[in-house]
Amino acid sequence: MKPKIHPKYGKAIVKCACGTTFETGSTKPELLTEICSSCHPLYTGKKKIVDSMKRVDKFMKKLEKKEKFVAEKAKRTAAKKTKTEKSEKKEAAAENK
Repeated sequence: MKPKIHPKYGKAIVKCACGTTFETGSTKPELLTEICSSCHPLYTGKKKIVDSMKRVDKFMKKLEKKEKFVAEKAKRTAAKKTKTEKSEKKEAAAENK
């Protein structure tokens, strides 16, 4: 190894967003993480959505928007069907007379 080119390796404190802290080795004195082994779903066995970039919220909003659009479209097509059925009945009644 060449001298004076490598960073100093020492003890580092890791702080998780859940509040857990532990000590490890690193070239940095403090590390901040969003998820650790005490709160990760794989290790805890609990079902939990890890959403650091708000992608799940964005997807849920998009899904709600789509469902609303589909419901409105179904309403419009139902209204068109009833309107055409009424006009067909009127035409049939006019033909029978």
